[in-house]
Amino acid sequence: MFKRSKKRRGWIATILLWAVGLVAAFYVLCLLELVALRWIDPPTTTVQAQRRFAAWLHHKPYRERYVFVPLNRISLDLQHAVIAAEDGRFYQHHGIDWKEVQKVVDQDLEEGRLGRGGSTITQQLIKNLFLTTNRSIIRKAVEFTLAPAAERVLSKQRILELYLNVIEWGPGVYGAEAASHNWYNVPAARLNREQAARLAAVIPLPLRRQPARMNGYSSEILRRMSQMGW
Repeated sequence: MFKRSKKRRGWIATILLWAVGLVAAFYVLCLLELVALRWIDPPTTTVQAQRRFAAWLHHKPYRERYVFVPLNRISLDLQHAVIAAEDGRFYQHHGIDWKEVQKVVDQDLEEGRLGRGGSTITQQLIKNLFLTTNRSIIRKAVEFTLAPAAERVLSKQRILELYLNVIEWGPGVYGAEAASHNWYNVPAARLNREQAARLAAVIPLPLRRQPARMNGYSSEILRRMSQMGW
């Protein structure tokens, strides 16, 4: 009996060591990739891989459009619209917007539920690069721990550039350039203010929303842009 118990504890210790080792290896790889992203544009992301696998698994056709362009080839109106819609304090925080986190927690407690958004642009970038769209406490924990590291390694402009180039803007549509051509048949540099606000309104639910139907939310984004001096 004593030997069996000791053997069981040995197995548990081994499993825990392997788990800690895998987590440590994951974080090391993520940090190395973040450093590399200072100079290298990502050829793909985990979310893109997730979509490809899901299409293969369900035997659905899948066409991917992904073109990485420099930030200076993305309309300023789109840059401003996305910040106004997704992370109004982007230039003030260091990866985590604690004011927004407190607001989310207070609202969740008041409504008796968990899971509302509140992720910064940096956290969303981490999700797209290294994680999946599946919601979980583990995903949030990784976002919270890697977002500050990303802010230390990358400049705000590079974070915004990466974000605008990798996020989803429709089924198989990734990045501002592909989205601009897909929805408006123009390059990202030529998007006007109205088009930019409508594209920003699609970001929370890119597989369901279409810019042409985002009348109410795009108007709200335009209002926020004006309030921020844009």
